Amino acid sequence: MLDFPTIQGRGFRNVFEDGRITGFSFQLRNPNYRGVAASLLDGVDVVVDGERIPDHVPLWTLQGRTFTLDELRASTDVRWHLDEPATITVPKAGGLSGGVHQLEVVVHLRRSYFPPLIARTPFTSTGTGVIVPPVPDGGLRFGVSTYSYSGDLYTSMTLEDVFADIADLGATGIEILGEGNVAGYPSPKPGWIDAWRGLLEKYGLEATNFGSWVDTTRWHDRDLTVEEGAEQLQLDLRLAHRLGFTSVRPKFGVTSWELDPHPIWEGAVERSLDLAADLDIVICPEIHAPTPIRHPVTQGYLDFIERTGTKHFKLLIDTGIFQTAAVRDYAEEIEAEEGEEVPAHLRPLAVPMADLVEVLPHTHFIQAKFFSIDDDLNDLHVPWSDIIPTLQQAGWSGYLSSEYEGLREPYRGRDQVRRQHALLRGLAAGR
Repeated sequence: MLDFPTIQGRGFRNVFEDGRITGFSFQLRNPNYRGVAASLLDGVDVVVDGERIPDHVPLWTLQGRTFTLDELRASTDVRWHLDEPATITVPKAGGLSGGVHQLEVVVHLRRSYFPPLIARTPFTSTGTGVIVPPVPDGGLRFGVSTYSYSGDLYTSMTLEDVFADIADLGATGIEILGEGNVAGYPSPKPGWIDAWRGLLEKYGLEATNFGSWVDTTRWHDRDLTVEEGAEQLQLDLRLAHRLGFTSVRPKFGVTSWELDPHPIWEGAVERSLDLAADLDIVICPEIHAPTPIRHPVTQGYLDFIERTGTKHFKLLIDTGIFQTAAVRDYAEEIEAEEGEEVPAHLRPLAVPMADLVEVLPHTHFIQAKFFSIDDDLNDLHVPWSDIIPTLQQAGWSGYLSSEYEGLREPYRGRDQVRRQHALLRGLAAGR
């Protein structure tokens, strides 16, 4: 699906020729109510960060063919359809720097059924685009969780749009929510599984982490038993394997504000270790605020690893535990205690990097939780300038999977994910 704004979220990138950056490109939706012959296009004015590019300079790409403005005017066999984005390429030595850029675009279209004096119609659109630098060689890998697109997914985006967005920003991993993104969960039809695998191949993505829930309070009159918890976990392990995932995050019900997992977790997981080994899948419980690393919950998981000697149970770290400033957008309508400004469960933990280093040998996956990144690529809550060097110095080379949890406004999550990748890759490259 195309974005509603004329300036599209996908396709904003630098253009490389023979190893050199020769310009930048972006995509436009046809702003008219009907498709038109390309000969009716009469140029596009582009202003990027205040710099104006005359309407005859940009190149147009339609149906896989690239034209100058004069070539478009003379064309006889190409059209701009409503369901096809046009790619606009602006020659500019060195292109644009990584990060957020302000765009203003005016598409000029001649409309034969308007009086001659007003037939050349301008369509103006403004917006921002994010140049995401290439992934630095070696080391950290970058992915995205479908959770980042909550609110957009299934309203203004299809699942394939999510794949396209992730691939467009140069990430290689997709993380999903099992009972959120698998049609017909827990028993998707074979055709859906074939389509899923086709999307992985089409967009060159790797299935990374499968979000699973073990709802211990499913029944009104009693909690789940260990056997029932194991049955649920094993169901998701098998489904994750069919979809190509290498890890499963089981979210067991909790019994306290500090997210102590329901006591069945240990028995349910231990009963599932042989299956995880057979499927070569890692079960990774999440360390999520308000639970810090130095906490009985985390220690319980580490003790389990030591006791069982398993290689198929490791930690998943949610970077919300490193927050240095509170986020009030999702207070769950819980009021702060008297004399306090922030509810206890939303107070930033600011877990030190030394604690992270201690558990990295047992960490399989990192959910790169974040809430807001501004136009200058400053994260207002999570200290990435500490986290990224810490991971690199420790030689950790797993996935950082973007998990946007900020305001749910149309298209915001998509833009914020691009900002985060621009920020993280810049830091990884030492910029």
